[in-house]
Amino acid sequence: MEDKIDITITYYTKKGQEIIDAVNSSDNLTADQIIHYGEEMAAIEYKLTALEVAKEN
Repeated sequence: MEDKIDITITYYTKKGQEIIDAVNSSDNLTADQIIHYGEEMAAIEYKLTALEVAKEN
């Protein structure tokens, strides 16, 4: 089970980094795009937190 959690953590970490890179590389984001990226990051961070807790237990 530990291995699956680590793989999933790696996946979501990569997805989060992709979002950060997309935001940082763009200089003409609309407010709606910024909100959308923020919502995606919030969901990813929530999942990563849950996975870290599951890994500890």
